Amino acid sequence: MTRVCWSPLAAATFEEFFDFIHRDKPEAAHRWATVLFELVDSLAELPRRGRIVPEAGREDVRELIYGNYRLIYRIGSESVEVLTLRHGRQIFDPAVIEG
Repeated sequence: MTRVCWSPLAAATFEEFFDFIHRDKPEAAHRWATVLFELVDSLAELPRRGRIVPEAGREDVRELIYGNYRLIYRIGSESVEVLTLRHGRQIFDPAVIEG
């Protein structure tokens, strides 16, 4: 089983989206977060399940689409790192995940 971790950027973007949803629909925010965490947890068993991120064009940088959101992650030799979470309408600059 592969270890899954969140980058500081991913954690921060998750909090922003959760807070935004929670303002109007607290129950929906909790459901959204529960499903999102289940998706992230599934990467421990199936890290290659997501598609390659078109903007990055790298085999190791993939994404899962959940509703209007893109969960972008990188597959390492012993772990999967959730890099960021983006709304589908946001422009994604792959430079934010380098480093």
